[in-house]
Amino acid sequence: MSRTDRDPFAPASPLPAAAGANARARAHASDPGTRRRRTLAVLVLIAALGGDAWQSLLGWPAFVVLVAALAAACLVSLVRGRSTRTLPLARYSKPLAAFLVLCTVSLLWSHYPGATLLGVLSQWLTAIAGFFIAVSLSWLEILRVLGTALRWLLGLSLLFEFVVAVFVRHPVGALWLLAPGQKPPPDYQWSEGNLFNGGALQGIVGNRNLLAFLVLLALIVFVIELVERTRRPLPSILWIGVALLEHALTRSATVLLATIGVGFVLAVALVIRRVPVNKRLVVYPFGIVGLLGITIFTLNLSDQLFPLLHRGDNLTGRIEIWNTVLNLAWQHPVLGWGWVSYWAPWAEPFKNLIVIDGTVYLQAHNAWIDVFLQLGLVGLFVFSCLIAATIIRSWWMAVDRPGPVVGVETPYQAVALLPLLLLAALIIQSLTESRLIVEGNFLLLVLLASKVKLDPLPLGPPPRAVR
Repeated sequence: MSRTDRDPFAPASPLPAAAGANARARAHASDPGTRRRRTLAVLVLIAALGGDAWQSLLGWPAFVVLVAALAAACLVSLVRGRSTRTLPLARYSKPLAAFLVLCTVSLLWSHYPGATLLGVLSQWLTAIAGFFIAVSLSWLEILRVLGTALRWLLGLSLLFEFVVAVFVRHPVGALWLLAPGQKPPPDYQWSEGNLFNGGALQGIVGNRNLLAFLVLLALIVFVIELVERTRRPLPSILWIGVALLEHALTRSATVLLATIGVGFVLAVALVIRRVPVNKRLVVYPFGIVGLLGITIFTLNLSDQLFPLLHRGDNLTGRIEIWNTVLNLAWQHPVLGWGWVSYWAPWAEPFKNLIVIDGTVYLQAHNAWIDVFLQLGLVGLFVFSCLIAATIIRSWWMAVDRPGPVVGVETPYQAVALLPLLLLAALIIQSLTESRLIVEGNFLLLVLLASKVKLDPLPLGPPPRAVR
């Protein structure tokens, strides 16, 4: 039956069906098992998206134990859940599975098998957590747990910076040690106490770019929550204000440009929603030209923007990093050196590969170059297929009208834009950071790639339409 066919056994009015669906949703939300899954999802997101904070606070050994425990809890929930047992193989994301398998089999040709084993284990633990959230929660529940996790991260960041600025009154170094007797570089400060002196805010993650990216994710989630009315309006508006304040205080040039890019994607999606399906092919070229124009404009703007934010116009040395990594990648261009995710500082060729001002860099600062280095052209192709498939499904979800309720057309939902906007932010950041293939960003990629395949459209009326 097509999406527009009417069910002959459905009620004549959509309101009783909508009210029944709303009642079932309330009953589902009050179920103890559902509450436990949502709580676990919030803990997983806080640990993954704020990984640098817990590494700085607890140290790497304790952080590894925390990650393993959360992943084990997710795996137990998946095994005990009925949804995974009845899920056909066709509903899984095949590009995602192919990428994970390729990372694993790279053990066969890895130049650093011990580091690859650790990287593969980390990748699978992260993937299990992301898949757990995708399978266990609906889109509205995912929106809510993301909002809760990001509120904690932004709130703790502001509180942390306030304590350092008011009570400590001097820079605070990270507590973790990379190895016994080895201290972080002198210029690596967990917080510089810049809340009131006009300097860049770093938050609990210890880096203004990472905090600014969390703020960008939060703005996407908080605004959608406000439109969908899944939370009360006043707290939503206040948290949007907090996010905007932290965005300004981080003074991150790269995330400012990413925010412009996400805004452009949102504008194009909203325009496409108003265009009849048979005329959309005419509009797409204008969107592509506009995207290229925005890219050229921001690249030219960076020459003036970056110095104003006390940043170099070469993306803080990233061009030199990219050249070094590409020269290394072309030594094994087909299958790469072997998967490792974060570079292992004790293994060749990563040992002292990139050292700038005494700081050892453990990533290529570009996810695509990092994939090319570790998995070669084969891995780059598989990774590109994963991103492309997720983009296409997210785009369809964002611009296609949801299915009718008992034959009556329903309005567009704001939550349908969530995967597209999150993915746009992730991809834009992947051009200057390798975070897309590690920790919280990879978890979000797994979550989105799995969920848009499992549940491509939010069905039924949005919460604000149900009285």
